[in-house]
Amino acid sequence: MANEQSAFFQNGPTVVVTANATAPAAAQILPTFTALTPPTNQYRVVNVGSVTAFLGVGATAAIAGTNSAAVTTTGNGIPIVAGAVEVFNFPPTSFFTATAASSTTLYITPGQGL
Repeated sequence: MANEQSAFFQNGPTVVVTANATAPAAAQILPTFTALTPPTNQYRVVNVGSVTAFLGVGATAAIAGTNSAAVTTTGNGIPIVAGAVEVFNFPPTSFFTATAASSTTLYITPGQGL
């Protein structure tokens, strides 16, 4: 049986996170579950800004905020470079926020595929 990679299929609303030096309030991004759209834990993250953002993800808003700290040597922030489009696996009840050196916009969409 061959492995199949499906195109990304949106399975819930896109949420906008505007990253700055201080992380905005974390948003819980919940996928939509129906009989035709099984539970998913994939999220498409797009950085439309001109600077790197550090994505913070966690089981609570507080953990996501802590995890969004800019990484200088080690840390939990996930760098999303300017112009990047990435797909990640996270628990379907995760909270998201981000920091950046200057204002940048991330779009985060739950779904499945690449």
